[in-house]
Amino acid sequence: MEISVLSLLTPILPAQVRLGVHGLHIRLGAQTGLLLPQVPVEWGWDVPTFLAQTCRKAGLSSDAWTHELAEIYGFTTERFGEP
Repeated sequence: MEISVLSLLTPILPAQVRLGVHGLHIRLGAQTGLLLPQVPVEWGWDVPTFLAQTCRKAGLSSDAWTHELAEIYGFTTERFGEP
């Protein structure tokens, strides 16, 4: 079992996303999606794929993060768990 404690969400630009450090929360209208920082590392994703998959988690098209009204937030986590 593992618990991830999220930091405050802060607006982030795609160029600022650091894989393995930032989690993403994307909002467009009433739809939102969130993925933890470890997800793109575990799946071997690059930043554009991480953004696209976060959109898909929200039920949006994979390029919704490029929409002018899309809100992208980054966060970090502190992880606790059993080895």
